[in-house]
Amino acid sequence: MPQTEAELEQKLIDRITGLGYEPVSLRNAEDLKANLKTQLEKHNGITLSDTEFKSILNHLDKGNVFDRAKRLRDKMELSRDDGTTFYLEFLNTEHWCQNQYQVTNQITQQGNYKNRYYVTLLINGLPLVQIELKRRGLELKEAFNQINRYQRHSYGAYNGLFQYVQIFVISNGVNTRYYANNRKQEYKQTFYWADQENNLITQLEDFADSFLEKCHVSKMICKYIVQHESDKVLMVLRPYQYYAVEAIIERVKETDKNGYIWHTTGSGKTLTSFKAAQILTQLPKVHKVLFVVDRADLDYQTSREFNYFSEGCVDTTDSTRQLVEQMAGDNRLIVTTIQKLNRAIKSQRHEAAMEKLKDQRIVFIFDECHRSQFGETHKNIVKFFTKAQMFGFTGTPIFADNAASNEHGTRTTKDLFEECLHKYVITNAIADENVLKFSVEYWGTVKDSGKRKDGTLITEPKLDREFFENPDRISLIVDWIIANHHRKTHGKKFSAMLCASSVDTLITYYDTFKNKQKQGLHDLRAIAIFTPGYNEEDQDANGLIGEPDFNISTDPSNRSHSRDKLNEFIADYNQMYQTQHSAKDSQAFYAYYKDIAKRMKDRDRA
Repeated sequence: MPQTEAELEQKLIDRITGLGYEPVSLRNAEDLKANLKTQLEKHNGITLSDTEFKSILNHLDKGNVFDRAKRLRDKMELSRDDGTTFYLEFLNTEHWCQNQYQVTNQITQQGNYKNRYYVTLLINGLPLVQIELKRRGLELKEAFNQINRYQRHSYGAYNGLFQYVQIFVISNGVNTRYYANNRKQEYKQTFYWADQENNLITQLEDFADSFLEKCHVSKMICKYIVQHESDKVLMVLRPYQYYAVEAIIERVKETDKNGYIWHTTGSGKTLTSFKAAQILTQLPKVHKVLFVVDRADLDYQTSREFNYFSEGCVDTTDSTRQLVEQMAGDNRLIVTTIQKLNRAIKSQRHEAAMEKLKDQRIVFIFDECHRSQFGETHKNIVKFFTKAQMFGFTGTPIFADNAASNEHGTRTTKDLFEECLHKYVITNAIADENVLKFSVEYWGTVKDSGKRKDGTLITEPKLDREFFENPDRISLIVDWIIANHHRKTHGKKFSAMLCASSVDTLITYYDTFKNKQKQGLHDLRAIAIFTPGYNEEDQDANGLIGEPDFNISTDPSNRSHSRDKLNEFIADYNQMYQTQHSAKDSQAFYAYYKDIAKRMKDRDRA
């Protein structure tokens, strides 16, 4: 006989009670409020009058979920009946295990409609974890949809205490997922928990033991919920992100050794490094944390998010002096580029200011360290900062069998950063459904050479660069893209990216799209970007002086410096989006680059 939802619910409550939660019977909102008063008194070691508690409820009943998440983590300046002031704590975030834990079930609330919730975990009387169950065999998405219905219909009722939920858990006993209280996310943004080796923990009882254990779930709420300021939503770290940050924190607390994180592309390395940097700045033994990227990667999104965490920490100027001033100042988190960092430590002009930092405990976090750290710069940093501790994030580490040799020798990621602290590779990400699966579609492939049925040889074109970059072939590919764009982007839900083998090929593709648009064959928006070679070979400098009959090409695009073509592309972009970008210098070019990156990440499909 299949297990009922009631049986699943009782079994979970027994399991959670065994983890040290106090079982409490709360049937409605009035019970919830009365219990909140008792638990806040117990947690803060005071007795509250009815008037004082009413003031607390009024304080709590303000703003949306994001606002309440901030209020949860702050103390309230409570004016007491006797005229004194008391700073009331709702959640002990510093010592996250030192809170009051309860479990209840079947709380009923009347909002637009009457709803009854399955299992609620209370911390200091506030409902911070809500668990919704479905019987075995039912789709887990039904529980997800049920929570969305509760959020819409009843969570805001009775002082909106259920809007303080930080983490939702959905389970049918066999499959269990968790996610942050974020109304904007989809079901695909719910996660399985896993162990450190990325083995999924799907069974509800196992999930309860590992994730809902009092100290662990408190740590997730206190340390690993990210308040995403730009979108005003809550995010919770996935298991591999959690283990990576924990490994870095442990490494800094216990050793002076380096380390690197191998997390596949698309798995959220920036969020992981952001959270690691945030926690590291809170350690008293760490003087500063530098998040270091290649200039091309200091995009709009990274700058915006880090600046929201620590205002003014992102160094977006071309001035090395600005970085030096930040290094010498009080800001404990600095985001900068590896190019500028290298100039700061090599320049004699900044030697006096930088000298004071040489022996300080500074933690460096390098994003995409496989690109930025294989050269003289790494040696310069190690030599200058005597107590530097360095951590790298990469989706493609360099091993001995794929390391390239240069004037510095053959260097691997392990050579530079020592131990791999956590690994989450593409096979893990696909299995977890955390990244899109690879879907390879072949179109217009060249067949193998061989014999026809009549015995004659099949001759195929020579598969060289000339074949692949032939304008006629490119025109056919553009026709295919136009015909299939809507289908391949799921009705323009996603943007599409076309990578070319060379700048010349990119120019041919762009011009082909533009010409077909002029002919009324499509209404797609094509944007082009590449890094121009400022000192590239001039195609007109061909030695054919004084020979007017040698008219090699009548196509002006073939005689144009690539930077001129880039400016043409930017002019098209400016007309399309009413912007004023250019490629007059590197700073202007990267402003254009960042604007494109922002539109791609914001999925600008208008």
